[in-house]
Amino acid sequence: MIEMIRSLFHHQEWADTALLRAVQAHVAAEKDSPLRSTLHHIVTVQRAFLSLFLERPFDMQKELQAPASLAGEERLFIDTHREELSFVTSLGESDLARVIEMPWIPGSRPSLAEALIQVVMHSQNHRGQCLSRLRTLGGTPPTLDFIIWLKDRPVPLSAG
Repeated sequence: MIEMIRSLFHHQEWADTALLRAVQAHVAAEKDSPLRSTLHHIVTVQRAFLSLFLERPFDMQKELQAPASLAGEERLFIDTHREELSFVTSLGESDLARVIEMPWIPGSRPSLAEALIQVVMHSQNHRGQCLSRLRTLGGTPPTLDFIIWLKDRPVPLSAG
């Protein structure tokens, strides 16, 4: 299962990056408040879960403040993806059973594997909303399907 989770996080990085590029390519989208708000929600949730996984403090009030520019938002995504990928790369199969206490959902105690899957599924859901909004604004939404990423991804170094 760990290899699938790693693949899902690599796909998430690729899909978030492609979405940001499409938004940057369309002036109306780049300035659209609902779209920008959803992008910030995606990365904030990714960051909140990452802090939970790494057992470090998370300043929700600070994190809810969206950057003034799309470039600032992109920086948050880049930094978050880097940390997420480092984290999932460091995990072994046995780590996935660890129970996670969810402070924002009292009584919820998913395994680390379930919480990791939640992160990528939540992000995918909101990327779909962003793609619809981008199309409504006259932009060209990219295809972000996991199966497309699988087809085009580079061969891992360990496979050679």
